Amino acid sequence: QARAQSTPAAPPPEGEPIRIGASVSTTGTNGRTGLYQQEAYYLWADQKNASGGLLGRPVEMVIYDDQSDPTTGARLYEKLITEDQVDLVIGPYASGVTQAVAQITERYGYPLLVAGASANSIWEMGFQYVFGVYSAAKDYFKDIVLTIAPAQGYSTAAVIYEDAVFPESTGTGAVEHCQEAGIEVVLEESYPQRATDVSSVLTRIRDLDPDMLIGGSYLPDSVLIMRQAKELGVNARLFAFSVGAAQPEFVETLGADANYVLGPSMWEPEIETEGNAEFLAAYRERWGRDPDYHAATGYAGCQILERAVSEVGEIDLEAIGETLKTLTMTTILPGEYRVDETGKQIGHIPLPIQWQEGEKVLVAPEDLKTGELQLPTPPWNERG
Repeated sequence: QARAQSTPAAPPPEGEPIRIGASVSTTGTNGRTGLYQQEAYYLWADQKNASGGLLGRPVEMVIYDDQSDPTTGARLYEKLITEDQVDLVIGPYASGVTQAVAQITERYGYPLLVAGASANSIWEMGFQYVFGVYSAAKDYFKDIVLTIAPAQGYSTAAVIYEDAVFPESTGTGAVEHCQEAGIEVVLEESYPQRATDVSSVLTRIRDLDPDMLIGGSYLPDSVLIMRQAKELGVNARLFAFSVGAAQPEFVETLGADANYVLGPSMWEPEIETEGNAEFLAAYRERWGRDPDYHAATGYAGCQILERAVSEVGEIDLEAIGETLKTLTMTTILPGEYRVDETGKQIGHIPLPIQWQEGEKVLVAPEDLKTGELQLPTPPWNERG
């Protein structure tokens, strides 16, 4: 087992461990994605223990698998708080699970850093101690719709999304941004969770021939949409998907068919944020693979929790919650941690990426991009 990077000089942690609880989807529909977040939690704990601990005490992560199920997630956080009696909690993966879990953590007065979810509805429920780590879902496609599409002269879009909390939030947000940009939405439709066939809606999209096809999706359905779009000859000039398009598995699964696809990412390895290069090296050493943005957001959640606990100086849940309301700090993510009065994240900067020749290229904003956009997407019958 590779040792995480450490900063020497701090005395080894002593005393009772500070136990931090979470459930993370490591099996079920979001298992491949959730695993990145869990790995980041363990990496951060390893690093803390190698460099003096938290408040001088060792850190112990208590993590269960919620199997991508909201009911299971809620039950596990209840167990973490009442039976395991963890000192602190940190968020699960996916918005549906997080929404269920937040009702439990709120009831027991545990601050919850939402390190793996972003549906706007989470911050519309009146929670006092639920804090976002990265951009709200409604704004995932903001740069693609408001900046990239108009610059290309695109004026029509089809928007489809999985019938679940987060994808619906990204999809309806894209529709709102289209209206703002004067782009006509020729079709807006949801499809069932865990769908294995979306050919009927894609056939209608092919016949409508919009400039853009935008998908509120996770990894499995974004791959499904691209495969069936190719089979059916759906030739949008721009394809964009939430979550799936930013993950390494997207290109591993689709190969050359992933080229030209855009998506919002919450973090990329090459950005020059404080501590990012060290995080990247430590993650590769510990887990033997590159992190994706879900690992980075999980790690950033731990950084924020660490800062709040350190500022309070003890495990006082109410004081930690109050600190998180007003805290502003940088993490390895672009932008900064800063929340509004509902706890929604407002300081983070999402990053539009595009797959080009099998490589992920950061195409905006201007000061962070690593390459130029390649649009329009060529029709399927003209691809190599």
